[in-house]
Amino acid sequence: MTAQSGTPLDHVLLQHPGDVPVAVIGAGAMGSGIAQVAAQAGHPVVLVDAQPDAADRAVERLGATLDRLVAKGRLEAAQARDVLGRVRPHTASDMSTVPAVALVVEAVVEHLDVKRAIFRQLESAQPATTVLATNTSSLSIDAMVQEAHTGHDAASYGGTSPALARPGQVLGLHFFNPPPLMRLVEVISGSATDGQVLDAAGELMRRWGKTPVRCTSTPGFIVNRVARPFYGEAQRMVEEGIADPATLDLALRRAGFRMGPFELTDLIGQDVNLAVGESVWRQTGEDPRYAPTDWQRALVREGRLGRKTGRGVFTYAEDGSATDAAPDEQLAQRLVGGPVHQDPVARTLAMLVNEGVDLVHRAEATAEDVDTAMRLGTNYPKGPFEWLEELGAGTVRSVLTELDAHYPGGRYRRSEAL
Repeated sequence: MTAQSGTPLDHVLLQHPGDVPVAVIGAGAMGSGIAQVAAQAGHPVVLVDAQPDAADRAVERLGATLDRLVAKGRLEAAQARDVLGRVRPHTASDMSTVPAVALVVEAVVEHLDVKRAIFRQLESAQPATTVLATNTSSLSIDAMVQEAHTGHDAASYGGTSPALARPGQVLGLHFFNPPPLMRLVEVISGSATDGQVLDAAGELMRRWGKTPVRCTSTPGFIVNRVARPFYGEAQRMVEEGIADPATLDLALRRAGFRMGPFELTDLIGQDVNLAVGESVWRQTGEDPRYAPTDWQRALVREGRLGRKTGRGVFTYAEDGSATDAAPDEQLAQRLVGGPVHQDPVARTLAMLVNEGVDLVHRAEATAEDVDTAMRLGTNYPKGPFEWLEELGAGTVRSVLTELDAHYPGGRYRRSEAL
């Protein structure tokens, strides 16, 4: 019997959760959230951080979070005690001291050298059956496991750091923030990841109450790759003086998006959003499709990072409300349906469709998974293929052709599949 075709129910990840210990590396918001999800699913969890007392403080915060869930009636008090009792803090700068587990989820800083060093230490000490997962949002799984010739990690080995010995046990499990609330998990395969590991990890995520989607280790995976135009088109329109940020946000909200690109990047953090964009751009050989804008770079240089600093695109009051985000409602209405290069909805939807189609054309994900990922991971009202069916391929081609003529240089080139 199998959980899915090719997924043995006796895989180490799919035993009774009490017999499947999990280690989470990194006690920040993401790591703590992942630890909570695993513990609520019944797993014993070791929460690891290199900083003294960081893991202990994270467990204390988890206790407070669980108390709030009890107060709201979402969890019984006995359940909360059981969940908290399953999470054990562990301080270690050397990950080879992490106790033996069935699954490790690494959720540390987005720095390839740091992740490579952590995986090498883990592989040297963990059982051969341990599955090693990274929560990276954009870095290459292959780059983490293969031999490296650049960076601090390579330098520490005299110029070449060795490849991992068991790359088949390594994959990506990209949770979205906050992990206890967000349903989506991108299950990412490196070129050497074992198929049964991928299947078992996907089934485990379903058992954790998540919706897994599969993707190869393409730059940005599904969500962060396909979503780049949502931010980039609006930023370019502001650079050109077509409209102000609040007006463009309004136009896109009226098209069904829960948040506009500027209020969303202020919520995410301009520095965080830019870092992902820069990563995708570099990993694609500085493809003009993904080029970050100087406009956003200037925000980050000036420390205007969004809500967390009180000022980003907009200025924020103590209650988190924007004080200077008044749109021009008439302009927002005029732009939509006008000349294509001035229409934020036409530009954004055509580019989102183009990205989704291109991802599937390269066999990096399925159309169903792309639509699911974009609805759940970004709260888009529809996925790219749903928009393609609604708009028609001819309309999308026409918009991209017009944009390519207006802005030559390759950003608006069509996918071969359109």
